[in-house]
Amino acid sequence: MKRRRALKDPRGEAALFQRRSLVGFTFIVLGLLALSGRFFYLQVMRHDEFVTRSENNRVKPKVIPPARGLIYDRNGVLLADNVPAFRLEAVPEQVPDMDAMLRQIGDVVPLDEDDIADFRKRLKQSRRFESVPLKMHLSEDDIARFAINRWRFPGVDVVPYLTRHYPYGELFAHVIGYVGRIDADDLKRLDPDRYQGTSHVGRSGIERSYEDLLHGTPGYELVEVNADGRTQRVLETHAPVPGKNLYLSIDVRIQKAAMAAFDGRAGSAVAIDPRNGQVLAMVSVPSFDPNLFVNGISSADYKALTTAPDKPLYNRALRGVYPPGSTVKPFLALGGLAYGIRRPEDTVLSTGEFCLPGASRCYRDDKRGGDGVVDMVTAIEKSTNTYFYKLALDLGIDRLSDWMGRFGFGRETGIDLDGEADGILPSRDWKMEHSRQPWYPGETIIAGIGQGYWAVTPLQLAHAVSILAGKGIPRAPRLVMATQNGVDAPKVPIPNPPTGPSLVSDPAHLDVIKRGMEAVVASGTGKKQFIGFPLVVAGKSGTAERFSRTTSAYDTNKNTAYLAARHRAWFEAFAPADDPRISVVALLEAGAWGAEAAGPIVRTVMESWLATQGDAPASAQPPAPAPTVPDTPEDLPVPADGGGAP
Repeated sequence: MKRRRALKDPRGEAALFQRRSLVGFTFIVLGLLALSGRFFYLQVMRHDEFVTRSENNRVKPKVIPPARGLIYDRNGVLLADNVPAFRLEAVPEQVPDMDAMLRQIGDVVPLDEDDIADFRKRLKQSRRFESVPLKMHLSEDDIARFAINRWRFPGVDVVPYLTRHYPYGELFAHVIGYVGRIDADDLKRLDPDRYQGTSHVGRSGIERSYEDLLHGTPGYELVEVNADGRTQRVLETHAPVPGKNLYLSIDVRIQKAAMAAFDGRAGSAVAIDPRNGQVLAMVSVPSFDPNLFVNGISSADYKALTTAPDKPLYNRALRGVYPPGSTVKPFLALGGLAYGIRRPEDTVLSTGEFCLPGASRCYRDDKRGGDGVVDMVTAIEKSTNTYFYKLALDLGIDRLSDWMGRFGFGRETGIDLDGEADGILPSRDWKMEHSRQPWYPGETIIAGIGQGYWAVTPLQLAHAVSILAGKGIPRAPRLVMATQNGVDAPKVPIPNPPTGPSLVSDPAHLDVIKRGMEAVVASGTGKKQFIGFPLVVAGKSGTAERFSRTTSAYDTNKNTAYLAARHRAWFEAFAPADDPRISVVALLEAGAWGAEAAGPIVRTVMESWLATQGDAPASAQPPAPAPTVPDTPEDLPVPADGGGAP
């Protein structure tokens, strides 16, 4: 039977259509509302945020490192300059294949192993979007070749920068020091905000000690970049604040003369104005070229410097420690007067040796048979060991150590340079701390002539002499005497007040010491060194042995080269003696006799200083001839048994 077809239900279909239409319309409305809400949220509620993010995609901040402060001598001679240069830099995130780039770019800009090793090291320390130096100080040929091939190396570019230059090279290497590229250790200690965009930091000398003043504050500029990150235009600039300029108290003319006076022989000289503590010259010979370090020294150059037998990197003025020898005798004599255990007229019979009561071991004078009867002035003039053996014994090691410590021996002078050695001032405490042994009287005796455990730096001795010359008023040595905010700004002096009251309670005591030191130059061991010098000079020589003796016999070998290999030569002086304006100390690591070897260096320094003074007297006569064996033996301050306990 055939089934009947169902009849259509128009009304039901219409209702169904209406329901479906209503649901669809509802979804559409909801969708429109959602879109409108989202649109409102993005365009209204977060408008500022997205505007900023959009700007950031187009506008990039670029740090402008500050120019490092310049360094001048006291007369405005430029000692440390900033010169323009170009370097090759790479942004890691923009370099598709770093290894391939390094292989290929070497054909365009020559790279050595040091460049590659340094780049890879810095790559690990940097973030991917930061620009990393690949090669410093490009030549014009390097820049031209790269410009032609630039399209081959995305993410690599030539960038201008200011690099440090030291026009006087080795002359000021140990004073000014040098800057070097910032490494991983520096990144941990440096303020990241202050050092943004900076690639160099002070490594030694003034550059390191005054890093905070020299560095300055970075600025920045807002630049518009394209899709490749390349700068299209500069939108806004905030200039950096350059570091402060520094004016040193050193006079380049005196420094040159002091360096030349050594004629390549290892040693050091320091000149100080005793009226204010300003250092007029400070040299350490041999020296090195600090420019080698600025943009990364090569392995070959560094090895040559570190393996050189005369150690040019060693700052002898600041860190070299040597027995002071007889140079300490004027200070010891002043201590005897200050403690009231000696009067100027008290005498000692110098017979050639000094023996402790009840002991068989004796300590000798350097002159056979001694100097006879000597008072304080004569003992300083002739450098009579016997006089100072007994004076040291009467003072005792406790008072001796305390008195000498007041002149800065055994501790840093406080000069405005980092890395100063403190030397050794012998004392009971020092010996117990370092050797767990008690102090012996024989050690006090040899301390009285600047031997035994005693060790000083040339700077320490120069500091002590400047105190003596400056009427006993202690002042720390100072290298930087003024700062300046820009080349056109006025200089701001840095005061250097005394660190305490005068160490000399009775000016008459100081007059006695000065008479003795004047006699050294007039008729004593230094009489040949200042012939014709237009000012009255007060001085003292010192000849310290490098090795302990094994016998009490006098050394009869007078060969200068032989003696120079066994002795340290010192000379200290100040002038004019009645109103000192300069004090000088010179040390030769290998000098036969103090006055004969080191005295001419001191005279040369004083003559160069005199030439810089507006009120300089008439020109002096030529300095003394080359060192020879003196007519009478100089002050070789060595006990008969070579030191040690009695």
